[in-house]
Amino acid sequence: MALTPSQRRSLAWIAVAIVAALVLWLLAPVLTPFIVAAVLAYALHPAVEALATRRMPRLAAVVIVEVLAIFALLALVLLVVPVIAKEVPLLREQIPVMAERLNQNLSPWLRQFGIQVSLDSASIKAFVLKVLDANLEDWAAAALSSARIGGSMLLAFVGNAFLMPVVLFYLLIDWPHLVERVQGLVPPHQRDRVLGFLAECDSVLGQYLRGQLLVMGVLAVYYSTALAIAGFDLALPVGVFTGLAVFVPYLGFSLGMALALLAGVLQFGGWYGVIVVAVVYGVGQVAESLVLTPRLVGERIGLNPLAVIFALLAFGHLFGFIGVLVALPVSALLLVALRRTQAAYLGSHLYRD
Repeated sequence: MALTPSQRRSLAWIAVAIVAALVLWLLAPVLTPFIVAAVLAYALHPAVEALATRRMPRLAAVVIVEVLAIFALLALVLLVVPVIAKEVPLLREQIPVMAERLNQNLSPWLRQFGIQVSLDSASIKAFVLKVLDANLEDWAAAALSSARIGGSMLLAFVGNAFLMPVVLFYLLIDWPHLVERVQGLVPPHQRDRVLGFLAECDSVLGQYLRGQLLVMGVLAVYYSTALAIAGFDLALPVGVFTGLAVFVPYLGFSLGMALALLAGVLQFGGWYGVIVVAVVYGVGQVAESLVLTPRLVGERIGLNPLAVIFALLAFGHLFGFIGVLVALPVSALLLVALRRTQAAYLGSHLYRD
């Protein structure tokens, strides 16, 4: 049976999609830094264009934006440094004390149920002092040993860390020409429809990024203020780190809560720090999940609060952690496609007849 021209075009596009998916699957390890750099370039290119429209040379605009982005990422990582610098000496002092308290309080209680548990406080203290008093040479030797064990993984990480800024630089420099070349690949008779769809997707993703930044800012202020009111010495670095790290769902929140819990236990030495962290972070998580993300992100991209919650749960169930990470931007793109499909359906003979 002969195929119609429309069927031949459909089969051709399906074949192109299959080949592209196969290439992506085979080259996934190599493409990872390029894909990450492309996502960063998409997020940063509006800042480059804004500087370029003010008659700044594009090269200078790209350098400024990329350097600021790298400094922002380093600042986020370095927020943890004062926490570690302050907590390590406290850990050295408090862990043997905690072990002794557990021995005194937990052992008699367990003995009632026939469970004999006794912690060797002297051995624990010696081990803690050995680990936390290790000098720089010891840490360097351990790091080199780990590097030898997982050499290929470490090499790949270091290589990608150097490669991504280079790829990002060239993508930002050539972004307008890349967009033109991609647009030129769209068949002329489909160009208006496809470019209109992509422009709408771009607008929705921009709204998503702005809404996510608002959520991060509000949470950084909330956690810093709440921990400071509770008397935490490290309220500012821990609170700001938690607020900014929530961009990575669950993992960022968990890291921030772990740092706050460690700071609270070591500073106050009792249940006060644990209870404060549980209350502050519990309220923060509820506010983020049920109020901030649905209102500041969901409404900006056209998703109502229930749809946002459903999207996070559904994508998390289907794809795990990665699914939660991409749930909202992908849902926003699906919403644009659904609107287009609905408009086409309402204008079709199937609906009218």
